[in-house]
Amino acid sequence: MNDEQERQLLHTKLNLETSQIAWEELQRFFAGGHVVVVSNELDLVDVAARVSIDDKTSIEQWINEGRIVRANDEHALAWSASNPLLWTVVARPWVLVQERKPEPGKSVH
Repeated sequence: MNDEQERQLLHTKLNLETSQIAWEELQRFFAGGHVVVVSNELDLVDVAARVSIDDKTSIEQWINEGRIVRANDEHALAWSASNPLLWTVVARPWVLVQERKPEPGKSVH
């Protein structure tokens, strides 16, 4: 198997493991310091794949740009108030989350 096939398999595996989870179900991971917020500008599965293969260059760039950040108290307070469904995927030891914004003209209900 070549590198491209392995990359595609990893993306497929992570995509199948991605789900929407309510904030209340993620609170224990937040308490453990394991929740990372991924900007909507990035593809959640791609970020998880790069974390899984320890792509330090991409990860450091995204951290420096503020596109991935460890969830903080402000995130927790906002999520506790609205209890949104967050797109979530695990890239051990991290739980990567992304709050999807509604598309223009579409209701969130």
